[in-house]
Amino acid sequence: MIKYNLLCKKCELTFDSWFASSKEYDKLKKKRLISCHNCGSIKVEKSLMAPKLISKNFINKNEKKNLIKYQKIKKTIKEYQKFIKNNFDYVGENFAYEARSIHYNNKKKHKGIYGTASKQDLKELKEEGIDAQMVPWFENENN
Repeated sequence: MIKYNLLCKKCELTFDSWFASSKEYDKLKKKRLISCHNCGSIKVEKSLMAPKLISKNFINKNEKKNLIKYQKIKKTIKEYQKFIKNNFDYVGENFAYEARSIHYNNKKKHKGIYGTASKQDLKELKEEGIDAQMVPWFENENN
């Protein structure tokens, strides 16, 4: 995704708009599908803009609050991950199969299981009366 500052040449309104890519902007511009939301003119051009660079020494209060919230959430998720890894058996991509096996075969497990399942798998498990939850997961320390 890319955000552009746009300028209407007719009413001189400046506004921001998001595009999938710079190529997508060019494609929409060529097809004359970009218009001013104020006057409806298609005489809209990109205006000068500077990239937003974030330095730890120069972030505003809102960005700092959001960064602190993100770090707290990430820490909590990491704690959940540690608990899950220590108390549940990892079944990988076989999560839906293993959950059904436990449910339908009354297979007793001394530990719960965790692994990977699609949203469709989780929906089907729920429809079958099998309790399964989706948990956000960080794979490595770089996230």
